[in-house]
Amino acid sequence: MLRVGLTGGIGSGKSTVAGRLAELGAVVVDADVLAREVVAPGSEGLAAVVERFGDGVLDDQGTLNRPALGALVFGDDRARRDLEAITHPLIARRTAELFAAAPADSVVVHDVPLLVEKHMGPGYHLVLVVGATEQTRLRRLAATRGMTEADARSRIGAQATDEQRRAAADVWLDNDGPRDALLSQVDMLWHQRLVPFEANVRHRVRAERPDQVVLHDPDPTWPAQAARQLARLQRVLGDVVVTADHVGSTAVPGLVAKDVVDLQLGVRRLEDVDVPSVVAALDDAGFPRPEQTAEDHAKDGTAWPKRFLAGADPGRQVNVHVREVGGPGWRWALQFRDWMRADPVARAEYAADKQRLAGRGASLREYADAKEPWFDSVHERAQAWAVHSGWEPGRG
Repeated sequence: MLRVGLTGGIGSGKSTVAGRLAELGAVVVDADVLAREVVAPGSEGLAAVVERFGDGVLDDQGTLNRPALGALVFGDDRARRDLEAITHPLIARRTAELFAAAPADSVVVHDVPLLVEKHMGPGYHLVLVVGATEQTRLRRLAATRGMTEADARSRIGAQATDEQRRAAADVWLDNDGPRDALLSQVDMLWHQRLVPFEANVRHRVRAERPDQVVLHDPDPTWPAQAARQLARLQRVLGDVVVTADHVGSTAVPGLVAKDVVDLQLGVRRLEDVDVPSVVAALDDAGFPRPEQTAEDHAKDGTAWPKRFLAGADPGRQVNVHVREVGGPGWRWALQFRDWMRADPVARAEYAADKQRLAGRGASLREYADAKEPWFDSVHERAQAWAVHSGWEPGRG
């Protein structure tokens, strides 16, 4: 099963995307629908709301009078918290039931207006955000809901900003154009990413990788992409993880790199991630283990063991290197990254070596192996920089 979070600001077109995904075969769980369901007539939720706020929140038919309830909780933090204490557990329980009832090969789309505001992103394999400019949204809200500009601006201002949504988005669906353009984006996303991603998660396999090395110009979004993946891993592993870092070339501003996000998880013992329940949780989260054990190319003649995981998302290549905190491999990954960030001469040398090897049309394995002599040749320089600068892990 693939868990997808879907969100977007008011007037962005989120409902259009949810509808199209349902047509394509997704199981859509709509948080707004559930929020109404749990306080429907005869429900335990409605009974609890009436007990707390009184009969004045009911209309003549015994249905929840939402404007009346809104008037009571608007501007009253205690009343709002009391309402949320009633409804949120019921919504969460019903959501879990619907997820559990979905077929094992489903793409389950959770339509949540406040996904970003509630920091829910790490709970999904992928977060989709539908975006549109404020002017586009104002125009739509006036046309479809009859909102005044002042009312629409107030509603937009109360929600997350576009900057916050972009930071949370694995996929940004632009909806400033015609409806058909948005639907085309959704169709492509479904067939090229969501369906194969679900299959990879279900079969516990990594996403396919290109055979040949392709270097990319620096992408300023790489750090944010890494942060989202690290948040997912930390949510799954809990206190098994001691440190979580973005490493490798995509963690170095200004450096050409393969479009692969490398992450390092520091653990107390490598055996902590060998526990069957941990392995299963990582598989379910989309981080299968293609190799049970692995070793880094050591620089001091000793073994540098690690565990290696790879992402199942065909739209985002991720390598996860699990190493023991304080070990030589763990330390070297952080030290080399920070040296590259600090030393423009060394960074230029590394970029030139990468481009030279990529220009030969090397395979991924050949490329990785061919870089090792350069790493070996600069090991002492990196060590000297660390001593001279007073570098320590975590201090940069």
